[in-house]
Amino acid sequence: MNMNKVVLTIIFMTVVTYIPRFIPITFCRGQLNSKFLNSFLYYVPYAVLGALIFPDILNSTPHTISAVIGGISAIILAFMNKGLMTVVIGAIAVVYICEKLI
Repeated sequence: MNMNKVVLTIIFMTVVTYIPRFIPITFCRGQLNSKFLNSFLYYVPYAVLGALIFPDILNSTPHTISAVIGGISAIILAFMNKGLMTVVIGAIAVVYICEKLI
């Protein structure tokens, strides 16, 4: 691969990733008045995080049942307003115990 193609590829990737960051800053200067848009943007991080994590939960162990039980225990701990480290360590402990029992 010659150097010109590498440089052009890097420039193209820079422009493509810069556009989605630049447009909202340029056109959305004030406070958003749309109640729907505000609620949509409020819940997007949770939806994206769930979509990224859920498939990995199911494929994290050799036995899917222990992964599901660990995921459920993490959800329960999170709804009990436990801290992040408590949720993670609790879910890992539940999966470990389930794996030892299976």
